[in-house]
Amino acid sequence: MGNHGPVDLPKLGGQTADTHAHLDMLDDPAGALERAAIAGVMFVATVVDVTEAPHGTFDSLSSWLEEAQRRLDEWEIPHGRPPEVRIIVGAHPHNASALGDEEMRLLLRLAKDPRVAAIGEIGLDFHYDHSPRDAQRWAFRQQLEVAHTVGLPVVVHLRDAHEEGLAILEQVGVPKAGCIIHCYTADAELVERFLQLGCHISFAGPLTFRKADAIRSAAQQVPLDRVLVETDSPFLAPEPYRGTTNEPAFVVLTAAKLAEIHGVDTVDMARATMENARALLGGTREI
Repeated sequence: MGNHGPVDLPKLGGQTADTHAHLDMLDDPAGALERAAIAGVMFVATVVDVTEAPHGTFDSLSSWLEEAQRRLDEWEIPHGRPPEVRIIVGAHPHNASALGDEEMRLLLRLAKDPRVAAIGEIGLDFHYDHSPRDAQRWAFRQQLEVAHTVGLPVVVHLRDAHEEGLAILEQVGVPKAGCIIHCYTADAELVERFLQLGCHISFAGPLTFRKADAIRSAAQQVPLDRVLVETDSPFLAPEPYRGTTNEPAFVVLTAAKLAEIHGVDTVDMARATMENARALLGGTREI
């Protein structure tokens, strides 16, 4: 897989979903989808940023899926098919200062594509401050309003800004279609407040990191009907592949760790995470 050499992934005993990937950042998206299918990851949500190269994924997705299918056919896997792929579209807080009227119009237009499942990733990143904080606040609010308007859930990125992100979500309101707190890295106390707002909580590779006890404590507090798993690939590969290129197949490592934390069988965690992903990102529109 990529630059990893031989990879040993756990068998969950059921299908799961990677609810946050950046397929367009991978060297071989079709290969990643092929390996995801072999690992039992049958639903992938991939992120598109309207301020970067927004049309690339929309234009390429069908060819990625066709090539993944061709490769699976070569393996002669019974009923082998690539994952269902949905698109998350928005402007990352890093790019908030590039979100102007033209980009907002594009966002509204792309949101009508039947493959689009959510607005995101939107939010606040006060760790890097690549865009001024006021621009981030404005972009977060504007895109939350778009989600309310078009009836889609939001995927929220918060780094060193959880309190303020909570406040904005409370003020503007969580869309009826839902809210995913992506790559949760805060503590158990904060997770309760997001749950009270009605948010789903998504865990990525950091859940598996050796010193991530606070994230694991938070994960224990999230009921199975509100939990999701993701890779954020190509970033944040889980243990034991930390530091290498991440990809959707690796989400099974995070799901297995989450099952261990909750004391449930991996097949039950796979089922819960897949059902939650489909309910939020895959159950409202026909492709």
